[in-house]
Amino acid sequence: MEIFGSTFDDSVFEESRNRDLFTDLPAYTPKTCEPEWFCHYEKFEDELDEQKTMKFRADLKYRKKQYQEAIDDYTVCLPLVPNNNLSMKRDVLEGMARCYRHLGKSGQALEICEKLRNEATNTCHLTCVLQLEQSIHEGCGDVMSSISSLKQLCSVHPFNPWYWLNLATSYQSLLEKNTSQTPQAFIQQQQEEKEARLKACMCFIRTRLLIEILKIQQFSFILERSMKTLQAIEASLQEMQLKEETLRLISKVMAEDLNPEKMREENQDGEGLSSLTIKDFEERWWNKLHACLLMKENTVVSSDKELETG
Repeated sequence: MEIFGSTFDDSVFEESRNRDLFTDLPAYTPKTCEPEWFCHYEKFEDELDEQKTMKFRADLKYRKKQYQEAIDDYTVCLPLVPNNNLSMKRDVLEGMARCYRHLGKSGQALEICEKLRNEATNTCHLTCVLQLEQSIHEGCGDVMSSISSLKQLCSVHPFNPWYWLNLATSYQSLLEKNTSQTPQAFIQQQQEEKEARLKACMCFIRTRLLIEILKIQQFSFILERSMKTLQAIEASLQEMQLKEETLRLISKVMAEDLNPEKMREENQDGEGLSSLTIKDFEERWWNKLHACLLMKENTVVSSDKELETG
């Protein structure tokens, strides 16, 4: 007894058996280009061809540190970019901003950043702008503005340890810059240094907590980098000479939102800005930590008074 569908007519396969397996394929000759062909290429087929050529030239000149020449080519390229090619437009503008940064023209570079920020539509765009702004501020020695950009990066990407690490080292450099001339300025400086030291410590501890979570999934040179970073963080925390009780309190506050489920839920990479909620850095972390530290100090003061009166 044959099961229905278990047998086939041989004629079904006859066509495939007789098929010519060696059919002639059309000849294909790959296009070859000389190295850096675009440097001397002047016969443009259309605006798109010219746009790509000028972009290649500008990128190469940027790599060769010919920043003014790169700006000239980027400037020619920009109006050739179609209005619907937003990624290319952003790439050209970012290239121009980086050139201005290297030339020491931070004003022109920041103007382009502002334009890019206004046209940003998702967190990836915003992240690129903030990173660019931060590098510009850092390049011209504006530590406070660099810190501002890093705080925004930490707010957009609260679980990225490297933004927190950069913010911590920026607060450290701020401590090194402080100088005072008068007694009043000295008192103000002491207050600012105390806050900067606590914020640096806060950021170092947040970095350490994040790396400890992420290193479980790491190996090879990535894990090695994480371990070296943890060692450097421990050395920096020891230099700050904060009390162990203060360090434990900072760790407790900075770890409140660090669990795998919450971290997955709050991942905002690529999210549109129209629906994005970015919590203020000071409100989310520093104000909460500062309130806890003040409460601890008041508790200690109250205990001391009770002992004195007792």
